[in-house]
Formats: sequence, C-alpha cells, structure tokens
Amino acid sequence: MIVGVQDVYYFVQDMQRALRFYRDALGLPVTSESDHWTTLRVDDIRATVARLQAAVVKFLGPIDDASWGRTVPFEDPDGNVLKLMQPAP
Repeated sequence: MIVGVQDVYYFVQDMQRALRFYRDALGLPVTSESDHWTTLRVDDIRATVARLQAAVVKFLGPIDDASWGRTVPFEDPDGNVLKLMQPAP
C-alpha cells in the first residue's frame, strides 16, 4: 500500500537557474544542496503566494482549500508544473 511520497524529481537544464528561481524568486529555503540535487520547503502557503504574486512566478490557478490542506499550482522556468502544499494543522 502506498502511504505517501517522500521525494519528487524534476530535471532542470541549469541547476543554478533553477536555484535562482526556487531559492531567490520563490524564497524557498534550501535544506540540502549539491551540483545535482537541491531540496526546498514552504510552511505558510498564503504568505508565500502573497509574496510571489509580485514576482515572476506563473501561477496556474488559485489556492485550493481542502479538508486535508491547501495547494496552489505554478510553473517553473523549465515548464515543470508544481504545487505548493501546506497540510492542514
């Protein structure tokens, strides 16, 4: 039985460009980094989206509120579609 997902991999053409987008434009903290791997995290989806609305982030929809948490889809510079997710308290 699948009970969760630990990691999702997105291939990027340029790791430094991806870091500038995720770390600098999105403001996500880097929790681990190497030449071929970077890990980032967000705690407050509403505050993050409010800050990013003035940045170059392309959002693909509004924040969706569900009983289990909140999500919002966006696109990175390589065209990967991702979602910010904040679990319900």
